[in-house]
Amino acid sequence: MISQPIDPFFRRLFIVVAIVIALVMLRLMWPVIIPFFCAFILAYLFNPLVKALSKYVRRWIAILVVYAAITIGMTVLLWWLIPTLWRQLQAAWEYLPQILSWYNDVAREWFVNHMRIRLPELESKGVSETFVGYMQTHYKFEDASSLMSQVLASGMSFINSAGLIVLVPILTFYFLFNWDKRLHGWKMAIPTAYSKKVVSIAHECDRALMAFIKGQLLVMVLLGVIYAVQLQLIGLELGLIIGMAAGIASFVPYLGFGLGFIASIIAGLFQFGLDWFHLSLIVGAFLVGQAAEGYILQPLLLGDKIGLSPLWVIFAVLAGASLLGFVGMLIALPVSAVLNVLFIHLYGYYRTTDFYKGRKQLNLFEEK
Repeated sequence: MISQPIDPFFRRLFIVVAIVIALVMLRLMWPVIIPFFCAFILAYLFNPLVKALSKYVRRWIAILVVYAAITIGMTVLLWWLIPTLWRQLQAAWEYLPQILSWYNDVAREWFVNHMRIRLPELESKGVSETFVGYMQTHYKFEDASSLMSQVLASGMSFINSAGLIVLVPILTFYFLFNWDKRLHGWKMAIPTAYSKKVVSIAHECDRALMAFIKGQLLVMVLLGVIYAVQLQLIGLELGLIIGMAAGIASFVPYLGFGLGFIASIIAGLFQFGLDWFHLSLIVGAFLVGQAAEGYILQPLLLGDKIGLSPLWVIFAVLAGASLLGFVGMLIALPVSAVLNVLFIHLYGYYRTTDFYKGRKQLNLFEEK
């Protein structure tokens, strides 16, 4: 029986339909894929530590030890952070009368004398009555009912998220337990002709990514300490929390500096009022932190781990934010580190082609 060749049109049509179906299935299964993706990332990050511990104990014991250390660390951090944050929020609320007094006595008088603008005088009781009146005027029972529905929907979403929080550590455990075997299986699936090159590129991506992550974590911790110590020495009551939060947020370039600076200025106005001396000290603290990050921490701990210029770093962060929002900002630099390695190899291959050397032209440029 002689087989008939498949028409190229139907072959291409089949490929296009298969791709469309795969993309649709991926979109529908995205909520299921997310926990597996998060677990894989966590397993990748924790694997070096588990691998080091597994030299002395069984691998599953090493994984449990890492889990226990993370759990104890998070518990101690929350045990200290939540009461401290609550006390500082109460202290911030007590500054509200002082803010209203500064508005009435300083800001309002300045506008009257210099701008000829008459601003209304504010009181704590008046602010509360204004808020209640606004709510009664603009929101009805239907709005409250809709709000309750949204709250219930958010509650269900929270329950689902809590389920994912429980699921991700379990998936991470299984990823870690069979990590080497799984990598070996993926390696054996690569065509033999390309296996050596692909494995070499994967190792380079791994080295660049891990070096960047380790260096960035050290930068975050040290920068948070620098900000927190300076703000505490200035006497800012919220300085410890703001400083550490600014250090953590510095994973995204310029985000930690921006958020920490704004939060510190607002907290300083609450605590010190329009005291130019203390506000200048806060500004100076963040300038010192930014200088330490740019001229000491980044060069020593990160160096040229990504291989990107500052212009490309800013472009990567903005592009990530445009494509995936806040998550895109978080993953912009690690993804850029991997893409940079791939581009270097692609550019090296391009320079070996006949087209680059001028021995052969594309059909588009050939003279007929």
